[in-house]
Amino acid sequence: MRLPILTLTAIATLFVAADASAQTYDPRYPVCMHVYTPGGFGGGGGDYFDCSFTSLPQCRATASGRSASCDVNPYYRFDQPPQQPRRRHKKQH
Repeated sequence: MRLPILTLTAIATLFVAADASAQTYDPRYPVCMHVYTPGGFGGGGGDYFDCSFTSLPQCRATASGRSASCDVNPYYRFDQPPQQPRRRHKKQH
């Protein structure tokens, strides 16, 4: 009787546990805003990064009045020129 209860408890724990998703940084933008979200009763805030800014002043203006800070994107390639949009070639018949 003990084994089925432990098994069911283990399975229930796996289903109840929150999925951990990997945070991604958008390498196309040089500045990220780290947004701090408060945790409810028992903690568990959901901080996230918004990497959609082209400059620190732009990010700071958006972060103003919020629980957020702006940082340089660690995955942005400063030494590489911006990528040009790819053009689609029309099929020639």
